[in-house]
Amino acid sequence: MPVLTRLIPSPVVVDIRPGALDDLGAVLADERISHSGRLAVAVSGGSGSKLRERVTPSLPGATWYEVGGGTLDDAIRLAGEIKAGHYDAVVGLGGGKIIDCAKFAAARVGLPLVAVPTNLAHDGLCSPVATLDNDAGRGSYGVPNPIAVLIDLDVVREAPARFVRSGIGDAVSNISAIADWELSHRVTGEKIDGLAAAMARQAGEAVLRHPGGIGENDFLQVLAEALVLSGIAMSVSGDSRPSSGACHEINHAFDLLFPRRAASHGEQCGLGAAFAMYLRGAHEESMYMADVLRRHGLPVLPEEIGFTVDEFVRVVEFAPETRPGRYTILEHLDLKTHQIKDFYVDYVKAIGS
Repeated sequence: MPVLTRLIPSPVVVDIRPGALDDLGAVLADERISHSGRLAVAVSGGSGSKLRERVTPSLPGATWYEVGGGTLDDAIRLAGEIKAGHYDAVVGLGGGKIIDCAKFAAARVGLPLVAVPTNLAHDGLCSPVATLDNDAGRGSYGVPNPIAVLIDLDVVREAPARFVRSGIGDAVSNISAIADWELSHRVTGEKIDGLAAAMARQAGEAVLRHPGGIGENDFLQVLAEALVLSGIAMSVSGDSRPSSGACHEINHAFDLLFPRRAASHGEQCGLGAAFAMYLRGAHEESMYMADVLRRHGLPVLPEEIGFTVDEFVRVVEFAPETRPGRYTILEHLDLKTHQIKDFYVDYVKAIGS
């Protein structure tokens, strides 16, 4: 009987440890990603630029490109500049905006991308998606997975704590997203990719159940691994379904309705996940999730990120419009304004204010 398998789109190298950045050049050479050392390195004027002096000795053949921001224009401009050279790969060194610009530019010129994030703010560091601001607001663009991901735990620990907290919220929200996927499967017949679901769920559970804190290497290791696994899960499924449900619809609604007041991606996703778990009747899970988020300093109530109850109700009501065709607990319940308010009152009582 033939043995049937499938190839899983994933990085050739995932190196997560203290001091990983110092070995960047050696790792790329050993893994045959860049024998010549000719690399196009995209950095920001912030965290990535500050590390340039440290990394330059190990990348003597690299050309450095400073990226102004996280817009589609920035990414297209970067691609044009890189196209003029002859490189083995593109390295994105910095935060999420730089990584996404580098992803898009690498895909546009047909080069592999090496992701070297300087914080753990969300699962985009290893996802097949580049999120970039454009004239219409913000767009998501399909790109290949990074060929390598190097995460230096010493570097990410030095980043502002809010970035780690954001990553926690994004990872934990996987649990709610998978519950939405399973709901859609039962109600609409949507197919579930079991491998992608298992990877995303276990990534979220690993962060949720870990007893450590944001300043500990053991916890940062688990969080970094969870974010990488979430990105790979999206590649396996071919879309963002394993990590995006009602939690992310609520996040997108915050961004669209209140673009100048929105909190971080992970803060909004974590809050959205805890509330979505309550909506589906998983009250104990919602309470536990809220407790863990609070322990790490993340918000579980809209007031904690500067929004009134009425504004949050408006966000939840608008959220399904952000992902047409996606079925979550929000579409399933099809709540009216007064029903959302009632659920919110009960949610607050359940988790404790």
